[in-house]
Amino acid sequence: MRFGILVFPGTWSDKDCYYQVKDILGQDADYVWHDETSLDGFDSVILPGGFSYGDYLRPGAMARFSPVMEALDKFVTTGRAAIGICNGFQILCESGLLPGALLPNKDLEYRCQPTYLRTERSDTLFTTVCSQGQLLNVPVSHGEGNYFADGETLIKLEEEGRVIFRYSDASGKATPESNPNGSANNIAGIINESGNVLGMMPHPERSCEMILGSTDGNLIFESIIESCRRS
Repeated sequence: MRFGILVFPGTWSDKDCYYQVKDILGQDADYVWHDETSLDGFDSVILPGGFSYGDYLRPGAMARFSPVMEALDKFVTTGRAAIGICNGFQILCESGLLPGALLPNKDLEYRCQPTYLRTERSDTLFTTVCSQGQLLNVPVSHGEGNYFADGETLIKLEEEGRVIFRYSDASGKATPESNPNGSANNIAGIINESGNVLGMMPHPERSCEMILGSTDGNLIFESIIESCRRS
């Protein structure tokens, strides 16, 4: 399959994502500059981490106006998968493709550390090769990853099963101590109502080889690949 990797001014995790899907997982991949107006020809799109537009105003606030975002909106209406990682998650929230917002970390510190993610569902485009409850070792690296949404939205996300990754400890318990940024309900990743857009703060592209400490991040992209093959 063919991945499109969106690149905004200030994006820096694009090459890591390219390496993972192209060199590790053996898929086709191409960079897509932010002023492109079409995503035709791609099976899935990645919005990588970084500091788009220098995080001026707030993370993702300016990138959401790039021409490629209109193309992304059309892309996901066809049911194809899009994943936003870290700054990509922030952009998806700013654009309205996902609900909520990413606020400064609760302790106001930049957090760069391994985390455990509990897989809440195994029947999504992004977790089909995972098992429910499986723990993924995937690192975070952000200063504004504190997921926030109003109470009604949080209830809706939980009731509809749209929280698919949750920060937990090594035993799988979602504790305050295992939450690196103060996110509501220990939320690490959510999907849209249609289930084909994922936003997550942890970096799966940084857990693609054992030299990095884990290969668990590959499971997310392997799930996308498998889901695409089935469709």
